[in-house]
Order: sequence, then structure tokens, then C-alpha cells
Amino acid sequence: MWIGYRDMELTAWLTTSHLIMLGLLLVFSVFHSGLAALRTWGEAKIGVRFYRIFFVLVNLPIAIFLIVYFFYHRYDGLILWQFQEFLAVKVVVWLLSAISFFFLYPSTFNLLEIAAINEPKVHLHKTGILRVCRHPQMVGQVIWCIAHTLWIGSSFTVMTSLILITYHLFAIWHGDYRLEKLYGEQFIYAKQRTSIVPFLAILDGRQTLLLNEFLRPAYVGVFGFILLIWFCHLQLF
Repeated sequence: MWIGYRDMELTAWLTTSHLIMLGLLLVFSVFHSGLAALRTWGEAKIGVRFYRIFFVLVNLPIAIFLIVYFFYHRYDGLILWQFQEFLAVKVVVWLLSAISFFFLYPSTFNLLEIAAINEPKVHLHKTGILRVCRHPQMVGQVIWCIAHTLWIGSSFTVMTSLILITYHLFAIWHGDYRLEKLYGEQFIYAKQRTSIVPFLAILDGRQTLLLNEFLRPAYVGVFGFILLIWFCHLQLF
């Protein structure tokens, strides 16, 4: 009886929500990377703009559902740590969350292309945030996961963060593989001039950080979005 009770206690953290989130993340990963891999074929069939619209219409609802599901189940399972009463932790979490959005925001800032108003293109540039890191969205996601896992401390959040980070690490390889296959030497040159690890290409002399490249109206939008998220968090809590 004692062994049975102990086993039940150890597995009590594995709630149904853990398994559902695992399934949702796998579905999102398959559709997101799968449709990215089919981009060239799809654009040839239905055109660049329509494929971008199709890509967004498939992935955006899944992403929104993931965010909502995470919000309602973020404290499920075991609470592994609880640091929310410490002011210093609160400040660190807010700072990390704010920094994550500067990486998560699209590096090109071609909002008309994102909305498919202008024809979407692949930009193999090496300026702005790409001087800091070739895969800024991966870095932003990792920072976001660290901040929220530190704040919440539940087994559900730990699992979600680990899966998200693992997927984004896969997406690095997948994205580089696709771009090198499509653009060959042009992408290899861009790859050699940038780094996955933030600031590494700057520290070893392959890049120079030019702050004037960050003086763009889009960053005002990012800052405004951060303030909006901060206000929404206060209202939700």
C-alpha cells in the first residue's frame, strides 16, 4: 500500500492538461514546419500571397489556442518553486519578458509583407537584430520561456517551455537547411557572417553592432506592444 501510494504521489503531476498541451505543441510544430517546408511548392501552385495567407490561417488559430490553453492551465501539476513574493525576481521576469519581444518581433519589419499586402519575400540580410543573432525568434522564445518558467514554477510550465525550446532548436536546423538548399552560396555567406548564439558574431569580429539600425519606427510599435502586454497582465491578474 505504501509503495502504491508513493507511486501515485510521484505521478500526480502528470495531469491530463500536460498531455493535451504536448499534443497541441506537436500539432503546431508539424503544421508550422511542414508548411514552411512546402513553401516553394505551395507558392508555385497558388502564388506567393495566397500561400502566405494560407500559412497564417492554419497556424494562427493553433497558436492562439495554445496561448489561451497555457494561460488557463499554467499552474497545473506540481509547483516546483515559488519566487513570486520576491521583488527582485519580479523585476527580472518583467525585464526578460520585455527583452524577449524585441527578439520575437519579425526581424525585417516588413509588415505589409507579413499581411501579404506586398508580395512576401525571403530577406537574406545581415543587419539590425540579425547582427546580434541569425535566429532572433528562437532567442526571444527561449528568453520568454525562462522568464515565465521562473515566475510560475509549475511542472506544466516547465514541460511547455522545454518543448517550445526544443522545437525552436529544431526550427534553426530546419530553417538553415531550407535556405541553404534554396539559395546556396548566397545563404552560406550570410550564415558565415552571423551567429546563432547572441552577440557571438560581434564579439569575434564577423559583425559590427550599428545602433542606428535600431532607430526605426517599428521599434516604437514593439515598445507600445510591451506596454500593452504589461497592462493586460495586470488586468488579468
